[in-house]
Amino acid sequence: MQNSQPHAAVVVDNHTHNQVKWMTCLMFFVFAMTTDAVGVIIPEVVAQFNLTLTQAAAFHYVPMIFIGLSGLFLGQLADRLGRKKIILFGLFIYTLACVAFALGQSFNFYLLLLGLCGLSIGLFKTGALALIGDISNNAQGHTRLMNRVEGFFGLGAIAGPALVALLLSYDLAWEQLYLLAGFICAVLLLIAWRMDYPGYVTQAQSSIWDCLALVKNRYALGFSLAIACYVATEVAIFVWLPTLLQQYDGQWTTMAAHAITVFFILRTLGRFLAEWLLTRFCWTSLLAWFSTAIAACFIVSMWQGIAWALWLMPLSGLFMSMMYPTLNSKGISCFPRNQHGAAAGLILAFTALAAALGPLLMGIVGDMFGDVRYGFYLATSFAVLLCIGLWWNFLFNPAEQQLQKATH
Repeated sequence: MQNSQPHAAVVVDNHTHNQVKWMTCLMFFVFAMTTDAVGVIIPEVVAQFNLTLTQAAAFHYVPMIFIGLSGLFLGQLADRLGRKKIILFGLFIYTLACVAFALGQSFNFYLLLLGLCGLSIGLFKTGALALIGDISNNAQGHTRLMNRVEGFFGLGAIAGPALVALLLSYDLAWEQLYLLAGFICAVLLLIAWRMDYPGYVTQAQSSIWDCLALVKNRYALGFSLAIACYVATEVAIFVWLPTLLQQYDGQWTTMAAHAITVFFILRTLGRFLAEWLLTRFCWTSLLAWFSTAIAACFIVSMWQGIAWALWLMPLSGLFMSMMYPTLNSKGISCFPRNQHGAAAGLILAFTALAAALGPLLMGIVGDMFGDVRYGFYLATSFAVLLCIGLWWNFLFNPAEQQLQKATH
Protein backbone atom coordinates (compact mmCIF):
# COMPACT_ATOMS: atom_id res chain seq x y z
CA MET A 1 0.00 0.00 0.00
CA GLN A 2 2.89 2.35 0.58
CA ASN A 3 3.71 2.40 -3.12
CA SER A 4 0.16 2.99 -4.36
CA GLN A 5 0.09 6.74 -3.84
CA PRO A 6 3.29 7.55 -5.74
CA HIS A 7 2.14 5.26 -8.57
CA ALA A 8 -1.23 7.05 -8.70
CA ALA A 9 0.53 10.39 -8.77
CA VAL A 10 2.60 9.26 -11.76
CA VAL A 11 -0.55 8.11 -13.59
CA VAL A 12 -2.28 11.45 -12.95
CA ASP A 13 0.86 13.28 -14.02
CA ASN A 14 1.11 11.33 -17.26
CA HIS A 15 -2.60 11.87 -17.94
CA THR A 16 -2.24 15.61 -17.40
CA HIS A 17 0.84 15.75 -19.59
CA ASN A 18 -0.91 13.89 -22.41
CA GLN A 19 -3.88 16.28 -22.22
CA VAL A 20 -1.51 19.24 -22.38
CA LYS A 21 0.32 17.79 -25.38
CA TRP A 22 -2.89 17.29 -27.37
CA MET A 23 -4.25 20.69 -26.39
CA THR A 24 -1.02 22.36 -27.48
CA CYS A 25 -1.05 20.47 -30.79
CA LEU A 26 -4.60 21.63 -31.50
CA MET A 27 -3.78 25.26 -30.67
CA PHE A 28 -0.90 25.23 -33.11
CA PHE A 29 -3.14 23.62 -35.73
CA VAL A 30 -5.85 26.28 -35.56
CA PHE A 31 -3.68 29.38 -35.72
CA ALA A 32 -1.64 27.89 -38.59
CA MET A 33 -4.88 27.67 -40.57
CA THR A 34 -4.97 31.46 -40.80
CA THR A 35 -1.31 32.57 -40.66
CA ASP A 36 -0.08 30.18 -43.34
CA ALA A 37 -3.04 30.70 -45.67
CA VAL A 38 -1.89 34.25 -46.39
CA GLY A 39 -0.06 33.22 -49.57
CA VAL A 40 -3.29 32.18 -51.30
CA ILE A 41 -5.28 35.04 -49.75
CA ILE A 42 -2.93 37.83 -50.91
CA PRO A 43 -3.75 37.49 -54.66
CA GLU A 44 -7.46 37.77 -53.75
CA VAL A 45 -6.83 40.82 -51.58
CA VAL A 46 -4.76 42.47 -54.33
CA ALA A 47 -7.66 42.08 -56.78
CA GLN A 48 -10.34 42.97 -54.21
CA PHE A 49 -8.74 46.25 -53.08
CA ASN A 50 -6.47 47.03 -56.09
CA LEU A 51 -3.24 46.90 -54.07
CA THR A 52 0.48 46.89 -54.88
CA LEU A 53 2.67 44.01 -53.68
CA THR A 54 4.04 46.19 -50.87
CA GLN A 55 0.54 47.11 -49.69
CA ALA A 56 -0.66 43.53 -49.89
CA ALA A 57 2.32 42.36 -47.82
CA ALA A 58 0.66 44.13 -44.85
CA PHE A 59 -1.73 41.19 -44.70
CA HIS A 60 1.23 39.15 -43.55
CA TYR A 61 3.52 41.56 -41.73
CA VAL A 62 0.84 43.26 -39.58
CA PRO A 63 -0.08 40.11 -37.60
CA MET A 64 3.61 39.13 -37.49
CA ILE A 65 4.59 42.48 -35.96
CA PHE A 66 1.93 42.10 -33.29
CA ILE A 67 2.98 38.51 -32.59
CA GLY A 68 6.53 39.79 -32.09
CA LEU A 69 5.53 42.67 -29.83
CA SER A 70 3.27 40.38 -27.83
CA GLY A 71 6.02 37.79 -27.37
CA LEU A 72 8.66 40.39 -26.53
CA PHE A 73 6.72 42.47 -24.01
CA LEU A 74 4.05 40.04 -22.78
CA GLY A 75 5.85 36.69 -23.00
CA GLN A 76 7.07 36.95 -19.42
CA LEU A 77 3.42 36.92 -18.26
CA ALA A 78 3.49 33.15 -18.80
CA ASP A 79 6.10 33.04 -16.01
CA ARG A 80 4.42 35.67 -13.85
CA LEU A 81 0.71 34.76 -14.11
CA GLY A 82 1.04 31.09 -14.99
CA ARG A 83 0.56 29.18 -18.22
CA LYS A 84 -3.20 28.63 -18.01
CA LYS A 85 -4.25 32.27 -17.56
CA ILE A 86 -2.17 33.54 -20.44
CA ILE A 87 -3.36 30.76 -22.75
CA LEU A 88 -7.03 31.41 -21.91
CA PHE A 89 -6.66 35.15 -22.43
CA GLY A 90 -4.94 34.65 -25.79
CA LEU A 91 -7.53 32.16 -27.04
CA PHE A 92 -10.36 34.51 -26.01
CA ILE A 93 -8.96 37.47 -27.99
CA TYR A 94 -8.23 35.26 -31.00
CA THR A 95 -11.79 33.94 -31.04
CA LEU A 96 -13.28 37.44 -30.96
CA ALA A 97 -10.94 38.74 -33.68
CA CYS A 98 -11.72 35.85 -36.05
CA VAL A 99 -15.48 36.12 -35.59
CA ALA A 100 -15.29 39.88 -36.22
CA PHE A 101 -14.32 39.22 -39.86
CA ALA A 102 -18.06 38.82 -40.47
CA LEU A 103 -18.75 42.42 -39.37
CA GLY A 104 -17.31 44.40 -42.28
CA GLN A 105 -15.36 44.50 -45.54
CA SER A 106 -12.58 47.05 -45.43
CA PHE A 107 -8.83 46.59 -45.89
CA ASN A 108 -8.01 48.74 -42.86
CA PHE A 109 -10.61 46.91 -40.76
CA TYR A 110 -9.08 43.60 -41.78
CA LEU A 111 -5.63 44.86 -40.79
CA LEU A 112 -6.98 45.85 -37.36
CA LEU A 113 -8.39 42.36 -36.85
CA LEU A 114 -5.16 40.78 -38.04
CA GLY A 115 -3.28 42.85 -35.49
CA LEU A 116 -5.55 41.52 -32.74
CA CYS A 117 -5.01 37.97 -34.05
CA GLY A 118 -1.26 38.53 -33.85
CA LEU A 119 -1.48 39.89 -30.30
CA SER A 120 -3.49 36.89 -29.16
CA ILE A 121 -1.26 34.34 -30.92
CA GLY A 122 1.76 35.87 -29.20
CA LEU A 123 0.05 35.32 -25.86
CA PHE A 124 -1.21 31.76 -26.14
CA LYS A 125 1.77 30.54 -28.19
CA THR A 126 4.23 31.82 -25.59
CA GLY A 127 2.23 30.13 -22.84
CA ALA A 128 2.08 26.91 -24.85
CA LEU A 129 5.82 26.94 -25.56
CA ALA A 130 6.58 27.43 -21.87
CA LEU A 131 4.17 24.60 -21.07
CA ILE A 132 6.02 22.25 -23.41
CA GLY A 133 9.17 22.93 -21.42
CA ASP A 134 7.34 22.22 -18.15
CA ILE A 135 6.33 18.71 -19.22
CA SER A 136 9.64 17.77 -20.90
CA ASN A 137 12.17 15.78 -18.87
CA ASN A 138 15.26 16.85 -20.82
CA ALA A 139 16.46 18.81 -23.86
CA GLN A 140 16.16 15.79 -26.18
CA GLY A 141 12.56 15.11 -25.16
CA HIS A 142 11.80 18.83 -25.49
CA THR A 143 13.08 18.87 -29.07
CA ARG A 144 11.14 15.75 -30.10
CA LEU A 145 7.90 17.07 -28.59
CA MET A 146 8.42 20.46 -30.23
CA ASN A 147 8.74 18.77 -33.62
CA ARG A 148 5.49 16.88 -33.00
CA VAL A 149 3.65 20.06 -32.03
CA GLU A 150 5.02 21.90 -35.05
CA GLY A 151 3.90 18.91 -37.11
CA PHE A 152 0.32 19.76 -36.13
CA PHE A 153 1.10 23.37 -37.05
CA GLY A 154 2.05 21.95 -40.43
CA LEU A 155 -1.28 20.14 -40.70
CA GLY A 156 -3.06 23.44 -40.04
CA ALA A 157 -0.87 25.08 -42.68
CA ILE A 158 -2.08 22.46 -45.16
CA ALA A 159 -5.73 22.78 -44.15
CA GLY A 160 -5.84 26.60 -44.28
CA PRO A 161 -4.78 27.16 -47.92
CA ALA A 162 -6.80 24.11 -49.01
CA LEU A 163 -9.93 25.53 -47.37
CA VAL A 164 -9.39 28.92 -49.00
CA ALA A 165 -9.01 27.24 -52.40
CA LEU A 166 -12.19 25.25 -51.74
CA LEU A 167 -14.11 28.37 -50.73
CA LEU A 168 -12.97 30.24 -53.83
CA SER A 169 -13.87 27.32 -56.10
CA TYR A 170 -17.47 27.62 -54.86
CA ASP A 171 -17.44 31.45 -55.20
CA LEU A 172 -17.48 31.85 -51.42
CA ALA A 173 -15.62 34.54 -49.49
CA TRP A 174 -12.13 33.75 -48.18
CA GLU A 175 -13.13 35.50 -44.94
CA GLN A 176 -15.11 32.41 -43.97
CA LEU A 177 -11.79 30.72 -43.14
CA TYR A 178 -11.50 33.08 -40.17
CA LEU A 179 -15.04 32.35 -39.05
CA LEU A 180 -14.25 28.63 -39.01
CA ALA A 181 -11.01 29.26 -37.12
CA GLY A 182 -12.93 31.36 -34.58
CA PHE A 183 -15.42 28.55 -34.02
CA ILE A 184 -12.66 25.97 -33.49
CA CYS A 185 -10.82 28.34 -31.17
CA ALA A 186 -13.99 28.86 -29.09
CA VAL A 187 -14.15 25.10 -28.57
CA LEU A 188 -10.46 25.04 -27.59
CA LEU A 189 -11.08 27.90 -25.16
CA LEU A 190 -13.73 25.85 -23.38
CA ILE A 191 -11.47 22.77 -23.28
CA ALA A 192 -8.51 24.80 -22.00
CA TRP A 193 -10.66 26.34 -19.26
CA ARG A 194 -11.80 22.94 -17.96
CA MET A 195 -8.44 21.18 -18.30
CA ASP A 196 -5.94 20.58 -15.50
CA TYR A 197 -2.46 21.97 -15.99
CA PRO A 198 0.85 20.76 -14.49
CA GLY A 199 1.81 22.44 -11.24
CA TYR A 200 3.83 25.61 -11.68
CA VAL A 201 5.11 28.21 -9.21
CA THR A 202 4.56 31.67 -10.67
CA GLN A 203 7.45 34.13 -10.68
CA ALA A 204 6.33 37.22 -8.80
CA GLN A 205 9.57 39.06 -9.58
CA SER A 206 9.36 38.75 -13.37
CA SER A 207 8.91 42.00 -15.29
CA ILE A 208 8.09 43.23 -18.75
CA TRP A 209 11.82 43.67 -19.44
CA ASP A 210 12.77 40.03 -18.84
CA CYS A 211 12.63 39.14 -22.54
CA LEU A 212 14.69 42.17 -23.51
CA ALA A 213 17.28 41.34 -20.85
CA LEU A 214 17.82 37.95 -22.46
CA VAL A 215 19.15 39.65 -25.59
CA LYS A 216 22.42 40.00 -23.69
CA ASN A 217 22.57 36.21 -23.30
CA ARG A 218 24.62 34.69 -26.11
CA TYR A 219 22.53 31.51 -26.25
CA ALA A 220 19.21 33.34 -26.48
CA LEU A 221 20.55 35.79 -29.06
CA GLY A 222 22.34 33.11 -31.10
CA PHE A 223 19.31 30.83 -31.43
CA SER A 224 17.04 33.82 -32.06
CA LEU A 225 19.20 35.05 -34.94
CA ALA A 226 19.37 31.55 -36.45
CA ILE A 227 15.59 31.31 -36.28
CA ALA A 228 15.23 34.76 -37.86
CA CYS A 229 17.31 33.66 -40.88
CA TYR A 230 15.29 30.48 -41.20
CA VAL A 231 11.89 32.19 -40.91
CA ALA A 232 12.81 34.83 -43.50
CA THR A 233 13.64 31.96 -45.85
CA GLU A 234 10.53 29.92 -45.13
CA VAL A 235 7.92 32.67 -45.35
CA ALA A 236 9.30 33.72 -48.73
CA ILE A 237 7.75 30.55 -50.11
CA PHE A 238 4.29 30.51 -48.57
CA VAL A 239 3.78 34.28 -48.95
CA TRP A 240 5.18 34.98 -52.44
CA LEU A 241 5.55 31.64 -54.27
CA PRO A 242 1.90 31.68 -55.49
CA THR A 243 2.53 35.12 -56.98
CA LEU A 244 5.79 33.96 -58.59
CA LEU A 245 4.16 30.90 -60.12
CA GLN A 246 1.44 33.01 -61.78
CA GLN A 247 4.10 33.58 -64.46
CA TYR A 248 4.43 29.82 -65.14
CA ASP A 249 3.03 28.75 -68.52
CA GLY A 250 4.30 25.19 -68.88
CA GLN A 251 2.53 21.84 -68.86
CA TRP A 252 2.52 21.40 -65.06
CA THR A 253 -0.15 24.00 -64.30
CA THR A 254 -1.84 21.70 -61.75
CA MET A 255 1.41 21.51 -59.79
CA ALA A 256 1.74 25.30 -59.99
CA ALA A 257 -1.77 25.69 -58.56
CA HIS A 258 -1.02 23.37 -55.63
CA ALA A 259 2.68 24.12 -55.04
CA ILE A 260 2.05 25.65 -51.61
CA THR A 261 0.01 22.65 -50.52
CA VAL A 262 2.84 20.32 -51.62
CA PHE A 263 5.31 22.50 -49.69
CA PHE A 264 3.23 22.31 -46.51
CA ILE A 265 2.66 18.54 -46.87
CA LEU A 266 6.39 17.87 -47.19
CA ARG A 267 7.16 20.21 -44.28
CA THR A 268 4.61 18.44 -42.10
CA LEU A 269 5.79 14.92 -43.00
CA GLY A 270 9.33 16.00 -42.21
CA ARG A 271 8.37 17.27 -38.76
CA PHE A 272 6.77 13.99 -37.75
CA LEU A 273 9.76 12.15 -39.24
CA ALA A 274 12.08 14.39 -37.20
CA GLU A 275 11.05 12.65 -33.96
CA TRP A 276 12.58 9.47 -35.38
CA LEU A 277 15.62 11.14 -36.94
CA LEU A 278 16.55 12.93 -33.71
CA THR A 279 16.82 9.60 -31.88
CA ARG A 280 19.43 8.39 -34.38
CA PHE A 281 21.42 11.42 -35.53
CA CYS A 282 22.97 14.49 -33.93
CA TRP A 283 20.72 17.53 -34.26
CA THR A 284 23.63 19.80 -35.24
CA SER A 285 24.61 17.63 -38.22
CA LEU A 286 20.99 17.21 -39.35
CA LEU A 287 20.41 20.97 -39.38
CA ALA A 288 23.71 21.64 -41.17
CA TRP A 289 22.97 19.21 -44.01
CA PHE A 290 19.31 20.20 -44.28
CA SER A 291 20.22 23.90 -44.47
CA THR A 292 22.60 23.05 -47.32
CA ALA A 293 19.75 21.37 -49.19
CA ILE A 294 17.50 24.42 -48.63
CA ALA A 295 20.16 26.81 -49.95
CA ALA A 296 20.68 24.54 -52.97
CA CYS A 297 16.93 24.58 -53.75
CA PHE A 298 16.88 28.38 -53.74
CA ILE A 299 20.13 28.87 -55.66
CA VAL A 300 19.21 26.42 -58.45
CA SER A 301 15.68 27.88 -58.67
CA MET A 302 17.03 31.38 -59.19
CA TRP A 303 19.69 30.16 -61.60
CA GLN A 304 17.48 27.93 -63.77
CA GLY A 305 14.22 29.90 -63.56
CA ILE A 306 10.57 29.33 -62.71
CA ALA A 307 10.36 25.90 -64.35
CA TRP A 308 12.83 24.60 -61.75
CA ALA A 309 11.39 26.71 -58.90
CA LEU A 310 8.05 24.97 -59.48
CA TRP A 311 9.59 21.75 -58.12
CA LEU A 312 12.50 22.82 -55.95
CA MET A 313 10.70 25.45 -53.86
CA PRO A 314 8.03 22.99 -52.63
CA LEU A 315 10.73 20.32 -52.15
CA SER A 316 12.60 22.64 -49.78
CA GLY A 317 9.73 22.17 -47.31
CA LEU A 318 11.01 18.66 -46.56
CA PHE A 319 14.39 20.05 -45.51
CA MET A 320 12.86 23.00 -43.65
CA SER A 321 10.66 20.71 -41.56
CA MET A 322 12.76 20.29 -38.43
CA MET A 323 14.56 23.65 -38.52
CA TYR A 324 12.20 25.84 -36.54
CA PRO A 325 11.03 23.42 -33.82
CA THR A 326 14.57 22.16 -33.20
CA LEU A 327 16.18 25.59 -32.98
CA ASN A 328 13.26 26.86 -30.89
CA SER A 329 13.41 23.99 -28.40
CA LYS A 330 17.20 24.22 -28.04
CA GLY A 331 17.00 27.95 -27.41
CA ILE A 332 14.38 27.52 -24.68
CA SER A 333 16.17 24.49 -23.22
CA CYS A 334 19.21 26.64 -22.43
CA PHE A 335 17.24 28.21 -19.56
CA PRO A 336 15.55 27.01 -16.36
CA ARG A 337 11.77 26.52 -16.30
CA ASN A 338 11.10 29.81 -14.57
CA GLN A 339 12.56 31.61 -17.61
CA HIS A 340 10.88 29.53 -20.31
CA GLY A 341 8.16 32.12 -20.87
CA ALA A 342 10.67 34.94 -21.29
CA ALA A 343 12.93 32.83 -23.54
CA ALA A 344 10.00 31.69 -25.66
CA GLY A 345 8.81 35.30 -25.91
CA LEU A 346 12.18 36.55 -27.15
CA ILE A 347 12.50 33.80 -29.75
CA LEU A 348 8.91 34.41 -30.84
CA ALA A 349 9.69 38.11 -31.23
CA PHE A 350 12.62 37.36 -33.56
CA THR A 351 10.42 34.85 -35.39
CA ALA A 352 7.68 37.40 -35.99
CA LEU A 353 10.10 40.21 -36.86
CA ALA A 354 11.72 38.06 -39.54
CA ALA A 355 8.32 36.86 -40.76
CA ALA A 356 7.19 40.48 -41.06
CA LEU A 357 10.28 42.10 -42.57
CA GLY A 358 11.27 39.28 -44.92
CA PRO A 359 8.13 39.32 -47.12
CA LEU A 360 7.86 43.11 -46.82
CA LEU A 361 11.40 43.60 -48.13
CA MET A 362 10.72 41.05 -50.87
CA GLY A 363 7.61 43.00 -51.87
CA ILE A 364 9.55 46.28 -51.93
CA VAL A 365 12.33 44.76 -54.05
CA GLY A 366 9.75 43.18 -56.35
CA ASP A 367 8.00 46.52 -56.84
CA MET A 368 11.33 48.32 -57.44
CA PHE A 369 12.38 45.96 -60.24
CA GLY A 370 8.90 45.13 -61.50
CA ASP A 371 8.95 41.40 -60.75
CA VAL A 372 8.52 39.35 -57.58
CA ARG A 373 11.38 37.13 -58.81
CA TYR A 374 13.86 39.78 -57.62
CA GLY A 375 12.47 39.44 -54.12
CA PHE A 376 13.42 35.77 -54.22
CA TYR A 377 17.05 36.75 -54.80
CA LEU A 378 16.89 38.37 -51.38
CA ALA A 379 15.34 35.24 -49.88
CA THR A 380 18.17 33.18 -51.39
CA SER A 381 20.68 35.28 -49.44
CA PHE A 382 18.79 34.44 -46.21
CA ALA A 383 19.03 30.73 -47.07
CA VAL A 384 22.79 31.01 -47.63
CA LEU A 385 23.27 32.86 -44.31
CA LEU A 386 21.31 30.13 -42.52
CA CYS A 387 23.48 27.45 -44.10
CA ILE A 388 26.71 29.18 -43.05
CA GLY A 389 25.46 29.67 -39.49
CA LEU A 390 24.34 26.06 -39.02
CA TRP A 391 27.60 24.64 -40.36
CA TRP A 392 29.41 26.84 -37.83
CA ASN A 393 27.08 25.49 -35.14
CA PHE A 394 27.87 21.91 -36.24
CA LEU A 395 31.63 22.45 -36.18
CA PHE A 396 31.82 24.24 -32.82
CA ASN A 397 28.52 23.34 -31.05
CA PRO A 398 28.70 26.35 -28.69
CA ALA A 399 25.53 25.50 -26.71
CA GLU A 400 26.40 21.86 -25.90
CA GLN A 401 27.54 22.41 -22.30
CA GLN A 402 24.62 24.75 -21.54
CA LEU A 403 22.10 22.21 -22.86
CA GLN A 404 23.70 19.36 -20.90
CA LYS A 405 23.45 21.14 -17.56
CA ALA A 406 19.97 22.57 -18.18
CA THR A 407 17.29 20.93 -16.03
CA HIS A 408 13.70 20.55 -17.12
